[in-house]
Amino acid sequence: MITKKLGALEVGAQGLGCMGMSQAYGVRDNEAESIATIHRALELGVTLLDTANVYADGVNEELVGRAIRESGVNRDDIVLATKFGIVWTDGQMSARGGAAYVKECCEASLRRLGLDHIDLYYQHRVDPDTPVEETWGALAELVEEGKIRYAGISEASAESIRRAHAVHPVTALQSEWSLWTRGIEDEVLPTCRELGIGIVPFSPLGRGFLTGQVTSVQDLPEDDMRRRLPRFAGENFDKNLAIVEALRALAEEKGVTAGQLALAWVQHHGDDVVPIPGTKRRRYLEENVASVEIALNSLSESDLKAIEDAAPASAVAGARYPESLSRAAGK
Repeated sequence: MITKKLGALEVGAQGLGCMGMSQAYGVRDNEAESIATIHRALELGVTLLDTANVYADGVNEELVGRAIRESGVNRDDIVLATKFGIVWTDGQMSARGGAAYVKECCEASLRRLGLDHIDLYYQHRVDPDTPVEETWGALAELVEEGKIRYAGISEASAESIRRAHAVHPVTALQSEWSLWTRGIEDEVLPTCRELGIGIVPFSPLGRGFLTGQVTSVQDLPEDDMRRRLPRFAGENFDKNLAIVEALRALAEEKGVTAGQLALAWVQHHGDDVVPIPGTKRRRYLEENVASVEIALNSLSESDLKAIEDAAPASAVAGARYPESLSRAAGK
């Protein structure tokens, strides 16, 4: 796999989001397959593995750490990313960013991971009640102590990114970016490029919707968090499915899947863009990784226009999150 740069950090052109191995997308009943998927990712040149302390209350960090330790791959060849800052209280999501809290979270993550350092440590959400300068002062100290190598920020506004970067270099921004989530393009993306900050799109497949594999809400397990998302509900689902059908028709013309085309569209946006599609199965991982080659060699400017015409941002129905999640979706 080719590599790309997130600031000063070099990684494989596509990463692996590991959240779904432990929470959110249905029953987790095959830890062995999840670990095998991580090992296969490393074999394929995927070097960026993404987790967070909040994913299944730390269980995902434990799983990813175990997979790294058992992989046989040199630790220096793996870029482990985790996060701090999201707090759940009575089903409501909020954020914390106090200096002492940042350091406590880092120590706890290192224990769960069973590793001696974190390569990329993200502020998962900006705390509206704590100056971002305080949070980033703590991150700078963790870098000095060798506990983390680089610091990133997630779902942040252009203003918050600038303020953080003034304290300590922001290596990467992790935000949702896909054919049906385009919010970073107007202000956040130009700011990151001005400052030399890499872009790590999460949910580049629209939480799996853009693959075309979900044709009904009934396809989703009862405990799947997507059942609570507005874009998967009622009339919104049907309207969004029409977008996927148009994308699928284009994909068939090129002999690829709708998901590969959607991922290639994200990949094609630059050498500073490293999407992290999530999966817990090797066969989907391999399909996703193949999109890197499609982005490099199979997409012309006319193809990109056809993709955007098939999936215009204005046609997407429904908000990203319900109200209980949107309050801390990004500042």
